[in-house]
Amino acid sequence: MTVRLQYFSHLKNLRGPDCLEVPEGTTVAELLEAVFTAAPPLRDWDRHLLVAVGEAYAGRKAVLRPGDLVSLMPPVQGG
Repeated sequence: MTVRLQYFSHLKNLRGPDCLEVPEGTTVAELLEAVFTAAPPLRDWDRHLLVAVGEAYAGRKAVLRPGDLVSLMPPVQGG
């Protein structure tokens, strides 16, 4: 199945893939491993990444569906 990815803030500059082919039943954690393999500099952000699937934040155990849009974001700062 195809999963689309988008990156926010300075993660855009790390050149992660725009989409990946993954098996049915892939979790967010498994997808992240595939992203880190394709773009190793993104692994440095692993402990701090915020992940959304569609319009909702998702945990690492969330199961992806065909066509999902997964957003990867650095921690949000405000003030």
